[in-house]
Amino acid sequence: MRNPSRRWLLGGLVALLAVPAAAPAAFARSESPAPDPTGRAASTPLRLSLPAPTGPHPVGSTELHLVDADRPDPWVDGRPRELMVSLWYPAPATRGGQPTPYLPPLAAERFAERTDAQLGLAAGQVDWAGIATHARTGVPVRPRHGGHPVVVFSPGGGVPRAHGTMLVTELASRGYVVVTVDHTYETPEVEFPGGRVETQRLPEIDPTELNHRMLETRVRDTRFVLDQLAVLARGGNPDAGRRRLPPGLGAALDLSRVGMFGHSAGGFTAAETMLVDRRLDAGVDMDGSLAYSFSAGDFGDVVHQGLDRPFLLMGAGQSSGAPHTHQHARDWAGFWAHSTGWKLDLHVAEGEHFTFTDHQALLPQLAEAFPLPPGLVEGSIGSVDPDRIVGSLKAYLSAFFDRHLRGRPQPLLRDPSPEHPDVTFVRP
Repeated sequence: MRNPSRRWLLGGLVALLAVPAAAPAAFARSESPAPDPTGRAASTPLRLSLPAPTGPHPVGSTELHLVDADRPDPWVDGRPRELMVSLWYPAPATRGGQPTPYLPPLAAERFAERTDAQLGLAAGQVDWAGIATHARTGVPVRPRHGGHPVVVFSPGGGVPRAHGTMLVTELASRGYVVVTVDHTYETPEVEFPGGRVETQRLPEIDPTELNHRMLETRVRDTRFVLDQLAVLARGGNPDAGRRRLPPGLGAALDLSRVGMFGHSAGGFTAAETMLVDRRLDAGVDMDGSLAYSFSAGDFGDVVHQGLDRPFLLMGAGQSSGAPHTHQHARDWAGFWAHSTGWKLDLHVAEGEHFTFTDHQALLPQLAEAFPLPPGLVEGSIGSVDPDRIVGSLKAYLSAFFDRHLRGRPQPLLRDPSPEHPDVTFVRP
C-alpha cells in the first residue's frame, strides 16, 4: 500500500531499476537488506531479455538530440532545454542496421553502477547493456501512403525512456511511429551525442512545488517534441547535429492522428498535455496520479476540467487501501466526472505500480537468478502472472489506439475478455 501521490512523480524512485543516486530522501524506496550475491561468475553475466513484439512488422529505431533554443532549462542555469528522444517505427525488413541497445553505452554504465549497488551484486553479474530491444538502428521506415499514426510515450518520474520499451516496440510492430522522451535532469542519466551524460539535478525544495515544476516542464517538453515532429514531417531535420535520418522517416509521420501514453508521472503528463494541446487526439494514463499533493487537495487542472477526447485509465493494485480506480481515487474520480469524451477504466487487481513497465518482464528474471530483497518483486509488480499480463497490456493498449487513431472497431474494449482474466472493467 502506498501514498497515492507516489503513483505519478515518485514512481521511478521507489523501485529496483530506477532509484537515482541523489534522490530526495522522501522519494527513495524503503531500505531492504542487501541480498547475498550468488555464485554466478562475472564472466557469465545474466543476460536479460524483453518479450518480442507480436505485430506483423519488424521494428526500426533512431534517436534525436533536440534543443529548444528559446527555452532556458528549468533545472540548470545558463543552458537551453535539451532533450533526447527515440523514434520507433515499422520497418520493411529484419535485415540491415545494427541491434538497438536498451540503453546507450555510457548511460548503461551509470545505470549498472547504481543498480548493482542497490541489489548487493558484484559488478558484471548482470549484463544491463546487453538487453535486447527487438529493434534495429539504421534501417528505413516502412512506407505507407499518408503515413503512420504517431504515439508519444512519457516515462514515470525519475525513470529513463527505455523502461517502456516492450510496449513501445509492440505498437511500432503494429504500424505506429512511437516517440519516447527523456526528461533531462529528472532522469537519472541521459546520454547525449559525443559521450556527454547528464544526471539528475532536481533541487531540494518543497515536494509539492517540485511536483508542479516537474509537470510543467514535462508538458512543455512534450509540446516541443510535437513541434519538432512537425519539422520532420515537412522534410526538415531537427536533430541538433543534423545526423542522418532513416530513409522515409518524415514521410512516415501522420500528424493528423497523434496519441500519447505514459506511466506514473508520464500518465499525468499525457492528461495535462491533452488539456492544453489539441494536437493530441487520445491518451492513456497507466497508474499515474493526477495530483500534486493529496494532503493539500492540490489536483491537476485536468481533474477539474476533464477532457473531451478519448482517454484510458489503467490502474493496478491498491492505493491507500482501496483499488486504484476512478471509483476510489479522488483525483481519478474528478477527472472521470468532468470528462465528456470516450473513457474507460481498467484495473489489474493482482498487479502493482510497475506492472505497466519493463519491470514486469525483467524482475522475474532477476528473481530467478539472485536472492532479491524480500518483498521487492511483489511490491513492484505484484503477484500477477508475468507473461499473461504482458500479453494483456499489449492487447489493450493496441486496441485503444487502433480504435481512436485508426477508427477500427475493437470488441476488446467493450466487455471483459476471458483471454485477459487479470484485467477488470471498472464501470461507472
